[in-house]
Amino acid sequence: MSDKNFDLVVIGSGPGGYVAAIRAAQLGLKAAVIEREHLGGICLNWGCIPTKALLRTADIFTNIKHAESFGIKVEKASVDLAATVKRSRQVAAQLSGGVSGLLKKNKVTVIDGHGKLAGKGKVEVSRNGKPVETVSAQHIILATGARARTLPGLEPDGKLVWTYKEALVPDTVPEKLLVVGSGAIGIEFASFFNAIGSKVTVVEVMDRILPVEDADISALAEKSFKKQGMTIHKATTVSALKKSANSVTATFKDKNGKTSEDTFDRVILAVGIVGNVENLGLEGTKIKVDRTHIEVDEFSRTGEPRVYAIGDLTGPPWLAHKASHEGVICVEKIAGEKDVHPLNTANIPGCTYCNPQVASVGMTEEAAKKAGYELKVGKFPFIGNGKAIALGEPEGLIKTIFDAKTGEMLGAHMIGTEVTELIQGYGIAKTLETTELELMHTVFPHPTLSEMMHESVLDAYGKALHF
Repeated sequence: MSDKNFDLVVIGSGPGGYVAAIRAAQLGLKAAVIEREHLGGICLNWGCIPTKALLRTADIFTNIKHAESFGIKVEKASVDLAATVKRSRQVAAQLSGGVSGLLKKNKVTVIDGHGKLAGKGKVEVSRNGKPVETVSAQHIILATGARARTLPGLEPDGKLVWTYKEALVPDTVPEKLLVVGSGAIGIEFASFFNAIGSKVTVVEVMDRILPVEDADISALAEKSFKKQGMTIHKATTVSALKKSANSVTATFKDKNGKTSEDTFDRVILAVGIVGNVENLGLEGTKIKVDRTHIEVDEFSRTGEPRVYAIGDLTGPPWLAHKASHEGVICVEKIAGEKDVHPLNTANIPGCTYCNPQVASVGMTEEAAKKAGYELKVGKFPFIGNGKAIALGEPEGLIKTIFDAKTGEMLGAHMIGTEVTELIQGYGIAKTLETTELELMHTVFPHPTLSEMMHESVLDAYGKALHF
């Protein structure tokens, strides 16, 4: 077994891990990344990126089905599932290769294998379950991410009951599909399969779909999904899955205890994630784990000196961009950079790439009221925007929430075409602690979807011009 010495070793190369390593190298630290599977982690290989490639196919197919309304005649369009999946995997592979190039460019050492803590400043690397080398580091960042949560009696088998991994490489378009869970992952897969021909049913244990979003946005999303043909059961659990050779019979239980059954060709489980804390050598350390997630302070420090944790491993929000930013903050603090500020999760936008898209930043109206704020709330519908009508996308809403006393923007919530791109405008506004006056005085270009952001702010103060 050889010995290597580094200033920083990162275990895991997802959007948190590889970004942390690159930033460390930029700051003059000798850095290494240990990765047991794919550079880029789950997000790049089995999450954010390949799902967006699939959803792009769904969007194009949906547009083709409505092409005649734009003066274009298309006959007998169909989806080639194998080609769709192949493109998705090619996109993921291209970007994984890009991460490899970035690490090489920045002179970050990449070590193939499974890393685990092996005493103070030591990381043991194993391949195929056997230790092959030990590396030393002044600082160690744990960035091992998370995996799909499973529930008793609803365990995935990879054939009839899928997690996100099987759903990304389907061998068939299920005639009837059950999606358990209506968070971002569940709704994105529901949207994809519904668009390409599956009859989709979504079951959500909470009293509304997309439960972390503002209630107005959830309601509009449900209305749109039902219009597209989805069946949605809220305040309902799946109590059992009974498998036959080629189908699954699900037992539903609603909030009143009433049960019912339905049979599906495939089931996708999207009931949350759990942190990858196993086999990391945490035993005997001062690292604390709470419900599969490692506890850290505002600079990602664990209870063990010089050991840090970032990304999905540390809890919500479970977002790639949150992990990347945490990695940068963590490394800059390690390197002694000045003016390193803790991450304010209230300023992190969240995006769901279903059709219609959903995006938000900050507090929901309900949360702001519970926090005791007196509110000014503005809303502007897509139907009042010229660009949205020209695009043939008149369905949607932009909602903004302000502190009535100070003008601070507390939250912004959107549903409609391209809102995942628009939301960053409000993200910048929140980071700059912008008030309603600065937003009102900002000139938004015409004709753009972004004009609705301006109008929503104006509406909060009774000044909307176009609705």
